[in-house]
Amino acid sequence: MDKRRVVITGMGAVTPLGLTLEESWAAVKADTCGIGPITQYDTTNQKVKLAGEVRGFNPEQYIDKREVRKTDRFVQFALASAAQAMEHSGLVMENENSQRCGVVFASGIGGFSTVQNECLKGNEKGYDRVSPYFIPMAISNMAAGNIAIRFGFHGMCTCPVTACASGTNAVGDAFRQIRDGYADVILAGGSEATVTSLAVGGFTSLHALHTGSDPKRASIPFDKERSGFVMGEGAAALVLEEYEHAKARGANILAEVVGYGCTCDAHHITAPLPDGSGAAGAMTQALADAGVDAASVDYINAHGTSTAMNDAGETAAVKLAFGEHAKELAISSTKSMTGHLLGASGAVEAAFTAMALHDGFIPATLGYQVPDEACDLDIVPNHGREAAIRYAMSNSLGFGGHNASILLKKWEE
Repeated sequence: MDKRRVVITGMGAVTPLGLTLEESWAAVKADTCGIGPITQYDTTNQKVKLAGEVRGFNPEQYIDKREVRKTDRFVQFALASAAQAMEHSGLVMENENSQRCGVVFASGIGGFSTVQNECLKGNEKGYDRVSPYFIPMAISNMAAGNIAIRFGFHGMCTCPVTACASGTNAVGDAFRQIRDGYADVILAGGSEATVTSLAVGGFTSLHALHTGSDPKRASIPFDKERSGFVMGEGAAALVLEEYEHAKARGANILAEVVGYGCTCDAHHITAPLPDGSGAAGAMTQALADAGVDAASVDYINAHGTSTAMNDAGETAAVKLAFGEHAKELAISSTKSMTGHLLGASGAVEAAFTAMALHDGFIPATLGYQVPDEACDLDIVPNHGREAAIRYAMSNSLGFGGHNASILLKKWEE
């Protein structure tokens, strides 16, 4: 069977930069940092004071008031981004075979705030007194399930859980399902809401988070003074569609997904392979999957977490995968603006990568001041730039050694 072409026909996002994809992308193009002091809980007795919070979000704009109390914040973000993406796509479900429409929506942790709150309630009042909605609010697949229910998608509905690679795996898995003929439309993406005292405390104990107080020097990927990532939250959704199906209904095509690769370091539960060979394997797989030469890639949206090991390892991985061309391509991290959205990061970055192709604009790596000889590629420091880009890659690397890369192409009829 011939491989089918897969295009993006709608996108939506809720991020620390804005409550829609349009707002978020405008902030990216304006070199805006969405990181600031944590407001969702009292940080007095904790080391970490900063996060990339979604501010001003009103779930009742997307969810019935009675249902809001039955859904965790990560599900609310997911439903909001999915509603935006569906509206953007112009897809009318009454005209579709719903069993050919699926959902692949990721979350790295799921309803973490619900787990924390109900545990505290159970400890105080007895565990038989926790909310009857506790379990369906907490489990990670409920973003995917609620999206399918909302829009009537009766095809495959699943939730990749691969830590910080989850969102990219969701987009890549959806791409393969459509390309190989199992579906015509899939709503793919990821959502996370872990700005809680327990989650932040856990990552703090792991020595993974930045503990300073200056937002401009907090999430600084590839800078020699980087000292840990900044927690972020939010979601993004992408409507992926088989090309002929999209063309037949007159859809507006935003970009094309052309390749996907995923590997495992099989090395350590949290640390990446220092030589970057695992991540490089995912990149080379994506290139081979697309039949695209490494020299054709113009831009990489890096995983770029602002941790010492990740950024150096990812730089090494890009050099392994792209050889001499690594010096020619641009590689930036939008986590310098949003913080690290864990399981949602790959979905948000996929949307930003599609917009970069669509608008001919490469996002910046903000906060860069001190060069690091271990991160010596063109990281687009501090200011984004206009550029003619035809192929762009987005990388995600997760705890457990998960590596995922997707390759996108500027839409050409």
